[in-house]
Order: sequence, then structure tokens, then C-alpha cells
Amino acid sequence: MYPEELVLPMKAELTDEGFTDMRTPEEVENTLKKSGTTLVVINSVCGCAAGACRPGVVMAVKNSTIKPDHLATSFAGFDSDAVQKVREYLMPFPPSSPSIALFKDGNLVSMFERHQIEGYPAQAIAQKLMTEFEKHCN
Repeated sequence: MYPEELVLPMKAELTDEGFTDMRTPEEVENTLKKSGTTLVVINSVCGCAAGACRPGVVMAVKNSTIKPDHLATSFAGFDSDAVQKVREYLMPFPPSSPSIALFKDGNLVSMFERHQIEGYPAQAIAQKLMTEFEKHCN
């Protein structure tokens, strides 16, 4: 488990932008049961989360004219039970940190795994996410 002093500033990069911090399995279930679209980010301490994932997600949400109804996040290696619950909803995809998932009415409609994040600039991730928002968030 990562220490709070390391994780909290990284969590804040998303929660300060309106993402709900899901810390428990119950919070995950309540969030994913909401109607409409929900963007979920499994956050991480890795460099690709800091350099591409979080900035790309924030860029997409800020710049897209069509946005998900709900924004949520859990932190791998910190919110372990919540992340495990999210990963149940992400089956058949294997565990991946960071990762980005888009749900519509509780059903997974789009998934970005670490290998689709790592090595890509934040702008490319934002553009891919905005394309998914246009497909599913109307």
C-alpha cells in the first residue's frame, strides 16, 4: 500500500477536477449503478499516469463539448478493495493500472488499458477519449 503523502496529491489531480473518489466497494457499486455515462479512472503512481493518463483525462473532460454524466476514480495500491470491485466490472480485461473505462447505464462500453496509455502523449489520450464521449455520451 502506498503512503498517503504520496497518493493524495495524485488523487487531487482528478478530484480537484470533479472526479468522485471511490474508496470502498460500496462507493464503486453506487457510482456504477447510476444511469447515464460514467468515466472511471484507475489511477496509479507510475510515470505514465502522471505524464499522460491524468493530464489526458482532464484535458478531455475540460475540452469536450460532450462529456460523461459522472466522473469517478480509484487509486491502485491504495484503494485496494474499491479497485478490485471496479475490476470486476471491467472483465474480461485483465488488471491494468492506470486504466480508463467508460460505462453507460452500468455497462462497459469503452476501455483503455495501460498499453494504450503508456508511451502516448496526453493530447492523444484526450483525443481518443473525446471520440469515445461523442460515441457514447449523447
